[in-house]
Amino acid sequence: MAYESINPATGQRMASFPEARPDEIGAALDRARVAFTTWRTCSVEERSEPMRQVAAYLRTNKDHLAGLITDEMGKPIAESEGEIEKAAWTAEFYAGRAGEFLDDVPVSTNARKSIIAFEPLGVVFAVMPWNYPVWQVLRFAIPGLMAGNGAVVKHSPNCPQSALAVEEIFRACDFPDGLVTNLFLSNEDAARVIADSRIAAVTLTGSPRAGSAVAGAAGAALKKSVMELGGSDPFIVLEDADLGGAVEFAVKSRFQNTGQSCIAAKRFLVVDAVADEFEHRFVEAVSRLRVGNPRDPTTQIGPLAREDLRENLERQVRESEAMGARVLTGGAPTEGPGFFYQPTVLTDVTTQMPVFTEETFGPVAPIFRVRDADQAVEMANDTQYGLGADLWTGDGEAGVKIARQIESGSVFINGMVFSDPRLPFGGVKRSGFGRELSTFGIHEFTNIQTIWVGPATGPQMQVAGPAE
Repeated sequence: MAYESINPATGQRMASFPEARPDEIGAALDRARVAFTTWRTCSVEERSEPMRQVAAYLRTNKDHLAGLITDEMGKPIAESEGEIEKAAWTAEFYAGRAGEFLDDVPVSTNARKSIIAFEPLGVVFAVMPWNYPVWQVLRFAIPGLMAGNGAVVKHSPNCPQSALAVEEIFRACDFPDGLVTNLFLSNEDAARVIADSRIAAVTLTGSPRAGSAVAGAAGAALKKSVMELGGSDPFIVLEDADLGGAVEFAVKSRFQNTGQSCIAAKRFLVVDAVADEFEHRFVEAVSRLRVGNPRDPTTQIGPLAREDLRENLERQVRESEAMGARVLTGGAPTEGPGFFYQPTVLTDVTTQMPVFTEETFGPVAPIFRVRDADQAVEMANDTQYGLGADLWTGDGEAGVKIARQIESGSVFINGMVFSDPRLPFGGVKRSGFGRELSTFGIHEFTNIQTIWVGPATGPQMQVAGPAE
C-alpha cells in the first residue's frame, strides 16, 4: 500500500512514506501500552491540562495545519481553517466537561453502596479517513484520551503528512510519550494489529466495505468496535418550508468539502407543490459556486481528493443520465490539471439510478419529486444507509413527529446535519454502529463497571439459571 501525498489541485506528487516494519509496529504497540498504564492513573483534571494545550496548539498552528489539509486533499482553505477551529473547540469542550461525563453514578440498591464507574479500556486502534484528516482523528481521540485510553492510528494512504501532523500535536503537548502513535500500515498489518493483545478496542470512520472488514476482524478478536460509515442523507423540503432558507442550506449541506462528506445531503426530496420553485432557486445558487484553486480564500469548490473518486462520480452521473436523469447544471469534469468536477444538479431522477442507490461522494445533487411528507419519509428510508437527515417545514411540532419516522442517527429540522461535541454522532443500518461525541461518545471506550459494596442492608434477590 502506497502512502503518498498527491496534490489534487495539480496532480503533482508531494511526498511518499514507507510502510512500518514489523519491529516498528511492535515497538509502537509496546510504547502505547506503557503510556496507557501511566495515563489511566491520571485524574480527569490532570488529563484536562494537556488537552487544553491541544486546543492552544491547534489555534497557534492553524495556518500550517489548514494549508497541509488543503494541499493534501483539496479542501478549500476556508473550510480547512474551520476544521482546525472545530477540533480546538472540541478539545476545550472535553477538557471542561469530561469530569462530569465520567463521574461515578450512584444507584440505590440494597448494598451499603453501589455505583456505576467508567474506567478506560486500553489502547484503541483507529482507522481514519482522508476527507477530514485532522478533525476525524481528533473527534475520536479527544474523548478517548479524556476517558484514559491510548490510541494507535492508521490514517488514509493519501494523507500521510496530515497523519504525522496529528501525531505531532500530541507529542508537542504534555501527554505520555507514545500515547498517540501513527503507523503507516498495510491492510494485512492492520488486521494483525487488531488481533494483537495490546489493542483493547477498534474504531473506524470510512466506507461500509472497510467497516465490514475491520468490524469483522474486531469481532473475531472479541473486541469492542465503533463504526462510523457512509451516508446517503435525505434533504426533505415540505410544502410549508421556508424556501429561501432551505435552498441556502441545501447548497451548504450538499457542497461542503466539495461534496466529500458522509453527512452531506445527497438526495433532495421535494414536495411537488414547491418543487419547481426550489429547483429554480437551487440551480441558480449552485451555478454561482466558485470553483478553483483551494488555496484561494474565495474558492467554494475545490478538486476531489483523488482521481479515482472523480472517475467514480463521473460514472454515477453518466449511468443515471443514461437511465433518464437530466442535468440542469454542471455534469462533467473540468478541463485542465487536477481532479475537479463541476457542481452538478440532476432532475427527473428515479430510485433505480446510481445517484440514489449509491453514496455520491462529490459535488452532485439529485432532486426527487414527492407527493407529500409520507412519500418523502418512505423514500428517505429506502436506502441501505442511515446516518443523518435534513427536514424543512414550517411546523416544528409536526416536524418532530416526522423525524421520528426517519431511520437515521440524526435529523436536523430547518438546519443542516453537522457534528457537535455536545450531541451524539453516528448512524444505523450500513452507516455503522456506536456513537462518537457527547457523553455517549466518551462512554463507548470505557468499561462501564458495576461496583457493589456490602454487606447488604436487606434481602438480596438472586435469580440464577443452572449454569450460574
